[in-house]
Amino acid sequence: MENQPVPKSKRLWWVFIGIAVVLILVAAGNSSGAPTSDVSNAPAVQTANAYQQAAQPIVQPQAQPPQATLSNSNYYTNSAGNTIHSPAYSNTIPAGATAQCRDGTYSFSRNRSGTCSHHGGVASWL
Repeated sequence: MENQPVPKSKRLWWVFIGIAVVLILVAAGNSSGAPTSDVSNAPAVQTANAYQQAAQPIVQPQAQPPQATLSNSNYYTNSAGNTIHSPAYSNTIPAGATAQCRDGTYSFSRNRSGTCSHHGGVASWL
């Protein structure tokens, strides 16, 4: 008898059977009845935890101020050679802002001279 190549359709059939067997084994492994932690068997632990929780003060998380969302991520180099964020719109006062321009943008300028010059001038210094 001569070894003939297995037709493609039969090879695919064996691949599908192999995948099915692996899936069955994985599913059987997940429901094998392995011990799980059941806290209902440990009322003393539950009671101790309840006392610990009662003894601790309740601390409410502090509301975090909303993070500033800038309208752009552009930068420029100022006259001193420092890289500065370009004026941008924001939903809150962004960290590092030094002034709010009259058009509503926030400036990050390090010098008062020229601050908000292309944005209608300075509305307020921060």
